[in-house]
Amino acid sequence: MPRSRATPDLPLRIRRGSGPLPTQIVEQMRALVTSGGLRPGDPVPSTRSLAHRLGISRGSVSTAYDQLAGEGYLVADHGSTYITPDLPSPTTSEPPRIPGTSVVPRDGKSGDLPEIEFDIRPGTPDTSALTTTTWRAAWRSAAASPSLGYGAHGSAELRWRLTEYLRTMRSVTAAPEDVLVTAGARDGLRLLLTAFSRNLGRRLTVAVEDPGYPSLHRVPEALGHRVVPIPLDGQGLNPTYLPTGSVSASDGSARPDIVLVTPSHQYPLGASMPVARRLELIRWAREHEAILVEDDYDSELRYVGDPLPALAALDTKDAAGGGCVVTLGSFAKILTPGLGLGFVLMTPQIRDDLLSLKHDAGAPVSGIVQDAMTQYLAADGLRRHTARMRREYRRRRDLLAHVLAPGELPPETTVRPMDGGLHAVLELPADADEQALVDAARRQGVAVSGLSGYWNHGGKRPGLVVGFGGLSEARLHRALILLRGVLRSHH
Repeated sequence: MPRSRATPDLPLRIRRGSGPLPTQIVEQMRALVTSGGLRPGDPVPSTRSLAHRLGISRGSVSTAYDQLAGEGYLVADHGSTYITPDLPSPTTSEPPRIPGTSVVPRDGKSGDLPEIEFDIRPGTPDTSALTTTTWRAAWRSAAASPSLGYGAHGSAELRWRLTEYLRTMRSVTAAPEDVLVTAGARDGLRLLLTAFSRNLGRRLTVAVEDPGYPSLHRVPEALGHRVVPIPLDGQGLNPTYLPTGSVSASDGSARPDIVLVTPSHQYPLGASMPVARRLELIRWAREHEAILVEDDYDSELRYVGDPLPALAALDTKDAAGGGCVVTLGSFAKILTPGLGLGFVLMTPQIRDDLLSLKHDAGAPVSGIVQDAMTQYLAADGLRRHTARMRREYRRRRDLLAHVLAPGELPPETTVRPMDGGLHAVLELPADADEQALVDAARRQGVAVSGLSGYWNHGGKRPGLVVGFGGLSEARLHRALILLRGVLRSHH
């Protein structure tokens, strides 16, 4: 018997003078079973507790239960009563799957594909190393003395800690009043787009990298703004590809108002924008009165050379036209997506507009979450965790490079350089059937992503995007060997 199920609070109503009380109970419980309000295996209240709630005698409830048992609706077991487990159910209700445990082929049908054993799609960090003494202590402290919440700006101490983090990890000098606490990168981008659009009185033109991060690119589209895909070269987004000219007062067409970039580790191709290109992009933004939105999503996870300076570190605020870079910060990759915490590093020109909008929209980030992160930063937990995970992810990156080395793969199949991040891109021959490979890997129990889905428009080329953050080293090794076998067999 499924004793782990909670006992439903039965919505039964007794009407005096509307027929025998046991009959009313029987009819209503039959209807609940038929409609799915009660499902096979659900426990039902004891006769004593139900009688007390309905204000009737226990004998009336016992009579009703006896009739339902005789009809096959109820069964008793060790003093408890349940809806008969083998009754046909009008609805199916299964526990929700953990995100990322299924892959649906292109036709939308799962067919005979087996369950996933190894999910190496990108975007999943390893959270097993997160629950250290420092992490647990931060959450215990925050929960033991819960705050009353914080205003639109966010916790003052957390904002100060974040400026220290930016200074020491990203070479960005900022004041606490320039930092806005958000529920993550997408929340920060929504706020920025809404505030900027409100200020200009029209929809915006937003330039995005092509290929790029699909879920972040969908934010401006969902808000009704015009999205302009910009092709990349070997150094990331090239300012010479950006549209120029005047901006239409009616709909913001032609020149972009906002350029969304991932300069530290372009997603998904992995290019790191050199300093000269970063300065060129900043000059373009100043000359065209545009805002650069820097998505700094995994800049700490760099394995080759020293970390490159953030765009915000190169954006001199007191220069003519300075203050054109807004940074979106998030801890989804280095800590866990479940934290639901991020920040926006604002420029002085848009600070008031953003804070006004945030004040109207309310603060979506729990005060306990903010306090826990404050404690974690104060204890130097984030820096130590980042250093530890950088070493761990570097080992997994090296493992991927070894298993999928050029001599181990079919001709014209190569792994792009992996200078940082939690994923790698396998470039396939131009005539390769990307979806066939994704499905073949799935039949081996391995989930990977197709590269072509990251393009907004033309220029798509076949490839696979493979994450190495979510599995242990041993399981990752097994998954990569299976994937290598799929690539060889489909050559």
